[in-house]
Amino acid sequence: MGSLFRPKMPPLPPVQPLPEPPKAEVSAEEKERIAAEQAAVERKRRGRKSTILTSPLGVEEEAETEKKTLLGS
Repeated sequence: MGSLFRPKMPPLPPVQPLPEPPKAEVSAEEKERIAAEQAAVERKRRGRKSTILTSPLGVEEEAETEKKTLLGS
């Protein structure tokens, strides 16, 4: 009985195709600059990762819990 009092949904507008993206020519020096920036970002990412000494599971090495003592003193 609830369907009698519901307003009807208007029809959807037609879908229009997306416009073509502009084709921009990139110069050789622009390509080199972009490649250098991407290489710098990758270097920084690897550099930060190399300082992390644990895995996602935590430290896997045994902890040194006993201290060495000097004998004979």
